[in-house]
Amino acid sequence: MFGEDFSDSGFSDFSAELSEFEIRKIRKWDRVWKISEGGSIGVSPLFYEGKIYFGSMDHNIYCINAETGKETWRFRTNDRILIASPVQKDGILYNGSYDGYMYAFDTKTGKEKWKFKTGDTIASTVAIHGNRIYFGSNDGFVYCLNSKNGSLAWRFKTGDHVASAPAFHEGMVYIGSFDGNLYALDAETGKEVWRFKTGAEVYNETAFTIHNNVIYCPSFDNNLYAIDLRTGKEIWRFRVGKFGIGAPPLLHNETLFQSCQDGVMYALTLEGKEKWRFRTTNVGVILRASVFKDRLYFGSEDGNFYCLTLQGKEMWRFKTGGSIFCYQPVFHKNNVYFGSYDCYLYCISSEDGKLIWRFATSSFVQSKLPPVGEAFEMVVKSEAPAEDEIQKKEDSYADKNVDFGEEVYSVKSEYSFKSEYQTKTEYR
Repeated sequence: MFGEDFSDSGFSDFSAELSEFEIRKIRKWDRVWKISEGGSIGVSPLFYEGKIYFGSMDHNIYCINAETGKETWRFRTNDRILIASPVQKDGILYNGSYDGYMYAFDTKTGKEKWKFKTGDTIASTVAIHGNRIYFGSNDGFVYCLNSKNGSLAWRFKTGDHVASAPAFHEGMVYIGSFDGNLYALDAETGKEVWRFKTGAEVYNETAFTIHNNVIYCPSFDNNLYAIDLRTGKEIWRFRVGKFGIGAPPLLHNETLFQSCQDGVMYALTLEGKEKWRFRTTNVGVILRASVFKDRLYFGSEDGNFYCLTLQGKEMWRFKTGGSIFCYQPVFHKNNVYFGSYDCYLYCISSEDGKLIWRFATSSFVQSKLPPVGEAFEMVVKSEAPAEDEIQKKEDSYADKNVDFGEEVYSVKSEYSFKSEYQTKTEYR
């Protein structure tokens, strides 16, 4: 038995001695579709030829100078730039918008070259190969377009929203759907080669990790799957967290660094065994890790941008005024660039976390989103004797829907590494 205090996590009236509890997913995860408008940045930036490109909830795609943080141009779409991050090839920038269009821009001028209308909102970052781009739409289709003129080459129908970032590998496109499947499609024709069924939505904001004929697939059933790339058969799975997984692992030096939705970063072997874990300051999404000069960097919903050693020891953290949902920060020289829900794009030192500059979007209204546990409920298991099972089912807290409030509870766990940081910079 252990005590758990939920006083500041949405359970202000609930404090109990619990022998066992579990989190159950009670409906489809749709938190991402409920994000409001504002000036928040929830995408990964792109560095190209001395400029930083990124989209915002204020409908704009920005181009700013990487050295000074001064704006070069902006392009306004008809809705939020939600999750879909910019990608470029040969001086053409590709970015989807929640207005349902995939846009192509000239990187130097910001002038639109073409746009393509899908049947619903777009939250999928494109993959590029040759003269084709690949992406998904919330109309349930995977699209393949001619990158030069935006003409349709093919589309493939899944069973639900497609917000996953696709991966191109050896003539195949791998992409996930909210129908719970990972699809392997022929990149030339769009024909399905195989599919792998998980227990919940497959949603990843960056392309799947592929290594030695294995593809690593996150799912909102809380499992990371290692799948044979040729056959679509499961090799192993590792259970991560309680609120699903929305990012593939980073592979570095034979280690998989896996983030999850309840504030923990895991380090795993290629066989799916845990090496260590690191916990942030609060339950909430932590982002896919990046490695730069033998340091691990990632942002978190707690508003901190973290720097760890590859062994999981915290070196420093930088505090912003909002949640950080940038799944791949950009590194240039010794600087790191990322956006925050506080409506700023930050440039800080990768060495010590000191602020260099920050750029404000057109609105200081932070976008809102539901609590991380909205699609889940906590089920408390009693140690009542067997003859009391019927009464327990009638009366227990487990049969009630839990209101997670503004946040969710903090899970007590024993981790290999405790936070020992010293704050280097905290911008207020």
